[in-house]
Amino acid sequence: MHSTVQGQVVMHLVVSNELSFRLLVDLEYDPADPFAVRVTFHLPGDAPVAWVFARELLLDGISRPTGEGDVHVRPVGGELADVLIVLRSPEGEARLRSAAPPLIAFLTRTDRMVPMGQELTGDEIEAQLADILSQGGARGV
Repeated sequence: MHSTVQGQVVMHLVVSNELSFRLLVDLEYDPADPFAVRVTFHLPGDAPVAWVFARELLLDGISRPTGEGDVHVRPVGGELADVLIVLRSPEGEARLRSAAPPLIAFLTRTDRMVPMGQELTGDEIEAQLADILSQGGARGV
C-alpha cells in the first residue's frame, strides 16, 4: 500500500479584472501515477470538478509560462507571488489565481516522495515496455 500527498489551497476564480470568487481547492499526488497531480475545485452550488495534469507543468508554471492545449500555467504579480492556471474545455475557459508558496510547499512534499525526474526506475520502464509489447502481441499488432 502507498500513501498520497494531499493539500488544500484557496484559489480565486477570475471572472474579470474587477471580479473573482474564492474557491477551496484540493491537491493530490499519488505515486502510483507519478507524473500527475489531481486538482479538485469545489464550486459553490455545484459538484466538485477535478482536473489531472502533469506535476512538471505545475512546477514549471510557477517560474515561467508553460503549457499547451487545455492547461496553461504562468507566474503573475512578481517573482513567486502568484500563479495563474488557465483551464480550457469545450464549455469554456476558467482562470484561477493562486498564491505560489502553497503550491511550492505541496510540490516539495511530492518531490520528497518521488523526486522529479526519477518517476520510473530502469526496471519499471522495462516492465512497462514488456507489458505494452505483450498487449500488442495479443492483439496481433
